[in-house]
Parts: sequence; C-alpha cells; structure tokens
Amino acid sequence: MTPHRLDRVVARRVAVRAQLLDAHRPTDLRAVVDRLTFLQIDPTAAVAPNADLVAWTRLGAGYRPDDLVRALERERSLFEHRAMIRPMADLGLHRPEMSAWPTDARRRDWLAANAGFHRYVLDALRDAGPRLSRDIEDRSVVPWPSTGWTNNRNVTQMLEFLAARGEIAVAGRVGRQRVWDLAERVYPATAAVPADEARRLRAERLLRSLGVARPTVVGDAGEPAEIEGTTGRWRVDPAALDGTPFAGRTALLSPFDRLVHDRVRARELFDFDYRLEMYVPKARRRWGYFALPVLHHDRLVGKVDATVDRRASVLRVDAIHPDVPLTPELTAAVHGELAALASWSGLRDIRLPAGPA
Repeated sequence: MTPHRLDRVVARRVAVRAQLLDAHRPTDLRAVVDRLTFLQIDPTAAVAPNADLVAWTRLGAGYRPDDLVRALERERSLFEHRAMIRPMADLGLHRPEMSAWPTDARRRDWLAANAGFHRYVLDALRDAGPRLSRDIEDRSVVPWPSTGWTNNRNVTQMLEFLAARGEIAVAGRVGRQRVWDLAERVYPATAAVPADEARRLRAERLLRSLGVARPTVVGDAGEPAEIEGTTGRWRVDPAALDGTPFAGRTALLSPFDRLVHDRVRARELFDFDYRLEMYVPKARRRWGYFALPVLHHDRLVGKVDATVDRRASVLRVDAIHPDVPLTPELTAAVHGELAALASWSGLRDIRLPAGPA
C-alpha cells in the first residue's frame, strides 16, 4: 500500500499520545500497563523506582506504589516476568516464548547438567511454598560460569532460568528481594496462543504503544509510513491517524521511559540527544547521574538532574539543562512538575539550582 506521509510534528504527536503523555491523563493503572504493554523494572531509585516513576508520569498524584503491589500480589491483574511487569491478560502471548526458552546451547547445556538441581528447586517450592532465593540451597553440579556478576551465582541463575521457562514465577517481593513460587500458583490457567499469532499480536500491541516505530522493532505491524526529515521505512498505527486534535502537557520522564528509550528514534523524531550517565564517571557527565528528560507538549526540551534525598526530605535539583530557550512559560511548567514530583514523593522541600532556571 502507499505509505502514509507524515511530517515530524504529526509523528511526534502520534508518539506522545500513544505513550499516554498528552493532556488526557488516564486514571487506571491496569489500563496504563495494558496500553504500554509493560513497565520495566530497574533497581535504580535516584528519584523513584522506574515502574513507579513511569506510572506516576501517566497517572499523576492519584497513583501510589501500593497500587502496583496490589495489582501484582493480590489482584494478580499484572505479573512480573524477566524484569518487566505485564498485563496478566497477555500471559498467553508470552507462553510460546517461555516454552521455547532457552534457545542457546550454553543455557540448555547448563540446565541439562543440573537436572537434579532443577528438580530440587521445584520440589522445594512445592513442599515449602513461596521462598526467597537465600532460602534455597545451592545443589548445582556444574557452577554457572561468567566473567560478570552472575559467576557462580547458581541459585539466582536457576531461578531466573526456571522463571524464563514459565515453571516458576515471582509471587511478590520483600523489599527488593523477589519471592518465588510455582508458576501454577501465581499464573491463572491460560492457554498459549500459537507462536506465530502471538508474535503478530505482540508486535501490533507494541506498535500501538509507540505510535510510530521502525520495522526492526515492530515487524509488519500497522501500515507503512514515511516521516519528513528521516530516511528509511517506518510503521505507523493507523488508528492513531484519526485526526483527533492534540493537546499536550509537561512531563518529567524516566530515562527508561519508552518515549525516549530508543535513543536513535528520539533523535530522528524529537532532535533529542540523550545518554543515561549513571555508569559514566562523574567528571565526564553532561547532564547528571539520572537526568530526567523533559517533555513539553510535542517536544523534548531538556533534562533535569534531580535526586531524592529521603533523609533530608528534599528533592535536590542540581541542574536544568535546556535544549531550547527557557521561556517564562516553560520554566513555570518545569517547576510545576518538579513540585508535583516532590509532593508525590512525600518530600517537604525542593532545592533548585541558582540561576535563571
């Protein structure tokens, strides 16, 4: 079919609205996760845990982290799998991938060599119920070899592998530690969607959450598009081109937010240059340890270097790095979002940098 021809303003607005970052805020956490298809889990909490920060950016002051805990642990409307929180309604779309895992010889061989350890973990959970990793004995025959942090972390690796296979699941958390149980006691009885259909549906859902994306990300989902000022092929969700007027707002984004997660796409659509710098030596950082991208209507306009100081009950803003001139309107909007973030975080004060920002 003839590709849709989009200018970059339209493409940006499609992307912003698809990620629920326009002025029409959602009100339900489960609907947010269903639309985004997942919330990424990351242990970094310089401002807030990523899943909570992404949810707050969409839902605003009405969102509380306990809402996510309740959906995961009591309602079971969401599930945690491989560092992602997903709608339980999508479980059948992930069953084929679980059944086929692992696809590489190294992991298959390690599991085969530790078949007895595999059986022991399942038996221990079946008999004793949900357990932390520290409660499970290391009965590996062959240790897990790695040049990284997972070297010889045999219990952790076995639990990760069995979760990837859908044999066990995260039943909850104690602090940051995962509580493991048999998958049959966490997941509802759900038939696997045939693998080809599951891939197609997942790609379609992913494109709906992004609005526009490269075929390398979403395959043949949606319809072809060309975007002004870019080269190569795009795919667009046709439902996003319904002519609905766009109304934007200002938002502070997590560095892991899917509006900016694809750094190449962020440059192509938004002229936005960004790098997560928490692994960069302090002297070489341009924007800060966990700088928050700033969305203003349909533009990414800068980064805010902020951290939460729980002991002092302060949101510390070390710098605001603008990518566009800081007009009084934009400055007020950014300061308003910082105040909202501090309030949501339960902090008493904000400390802004000296200067015009």
